[in-house]
Formats: sequence, C-alpha cells, structure tokens
Amino acid sequence: MRTRPVLVYDGDCGFCTTSVTLVQRWIGPRCDVAAGQWADLEALGVTRERAEYEALWVTPDGTVYGGAQAVAKMLASAPGGWPVMGAALQLAPARWIAHGVYRAIARNRHRLPGGTPACALPAGPPATRLRRRSR
Repeated sequence: MRTRPVLVYDGDCGFCTTSVTLVQRWIGPRCDVAAGQWADLEALGVTRERAEYEALWVTPDGTVYGGAQAVAKMLASAPGGWPVMGAALQLAPARWIAHGVYRAIARNRHRLPGGTPACALPAGPPATRLRRRSR
C-alpha cells in the first residue's frame, strides 16, 4: 500500500514536464511524481484516457482528483505557505475559476513555453471522446 500521494502528469508533453520539474524544485510537494506513460495506472485506479486528459492527484487510499483540484491538493501537501493557496483553490468561487484557468492552459499547452505540437490534447473530455467513438 502506498503511503504517499502520487502526482500523475503527461510525460510526453514538454510544458507538463517543465511545470512538474519547476514544482518539484520550488514547492517540493510531499508526493511521488509519475509520468502517466510509465506509471502503473491500473494500480493507481486511473484510466490511460483520463491520465492523458489532465494531471491527477491520487491519495494513498485511492481517491483521485483531476485538473485544478489535483493542483490544489498538490499545493496543500507542500511545505511553507503553499497549503493556504491549495485550500483556497478547493473552495468556491476560487475552485470554479481555477477549473476554467486549468482547462484553458490544458487546451493551449502546446502553445505555452516548453510546449510542442505533440502536447496538444485530443478534442473534448474523455467521456465525450468515448461517446464519439461508440457511434
């Protein structure tokens, strides 16, 4: 059984990899970090499709948070003053704003510093893509 949370990110995305490297250096969260492409996602209780869509925070008990809430949980685990920001991002209306900002960044990560065309996300959230494929 895991004793530390796991931050899962897109290891094929230059922007994501750069962001995680900066987070590890500046914030130093108390978690394990794993690129979704090489992590044992099944053991974490996460689908590959979800791991490709958003950053994930998996608690030791198996609870999975995605996107902005994953970032909030990661900040809450960090030392110093970061937990205050993490807690604030978990409360409305900051949670709603954080979700919108996260989605905008995720949709445009291929245009951001460190990003490449390979960083572009498939269109729509995982559930939408599944419905399109099943038709």
